[in-house]
Amino acid sequence: MLEYNLPRYLPSAEELPDSDETPVDNELQELIPGLLKAILLILWSERMDWLFAIDMGIYYHPDKPPIVPDGFLSLGVERFYDEELRPSYVLWDENVVPIFVLEVVSQNYRKEYTTKLDEYAALGVLYYVIYSSRRRRKPHLEVHKLVNGKYELQEGNPVWLPEIGLGIGCERGNYCGVMREWMYWYDEQRQRYLTPAEQIKQETQRAQQEAQRAQEEAQRAQQAEERVQQLTEQLRALGIDPDNLG
Repeated sequence: MLEYNLPRYLPSAEELPDSDETPVDNELQELIPGLLKAILLILWSERMDWLFAIDMGIYYHPDKPPIVPDGFLSLGVERFYDEELRPSYVLWDENVVPIFVLEVVSQNYRKEYTTKLDEYAALGVLYYVIYSSRRRRKPHLEVHKLVNGKYELQEGNPVWLPEIGLGIGCERGNYCGVMREWMYWYDEQRQRYLTPAEQIKQETQRAQQEAQRAQEEAQRAQQAEERVQQLTEQLRALGIDPDNLG
């Protein structure tokens, strides 16, 4: 955990810059964490104790620039403060260190494997995740877990994160009309959670199937009614009153 040695009077999030004004290198740095957040918004829609932020500054000292990961997750915090939402994440206000931090490696190397790794370890971030689709001989996804103050690389894809109750991994799929490898959340049985578009498609298919079953049941009921009508007419043709049978 970070050993705080802070001034007595501290600025609030509203008084601190809400961006380091550094542009992202490519769309993936927004889309990949954006997909993870979109899944959580559905998966944890009833929970109000979490925050998944994208390109938001994490302030750990008022006189030092913030650390700005591509995405991070905090548990045990207020989902919303008010309708203005958070401009930044201020540790001395939140009192909760993010449990999960994501860096998406771009063409411009940003010290993800050196300086940032040390910074997140010093903060006490439990899981530091690095994704690089450009790697050829090593896995695209690296999940590092903080153990005794140092990060240890976790094996597998997906990797189960018990403290979060989710797994994290990557596989090919379609998001925003782009077919490529994306990062997803998984359950403990290694089953991938659906994206919002996939959930809509699934619900649409389920509704169509239910409508089809209802239509088929209505057709069977109509056929049965027509058969009864035919039998009734045959009995009357034989001089038998079907209403007085039995």
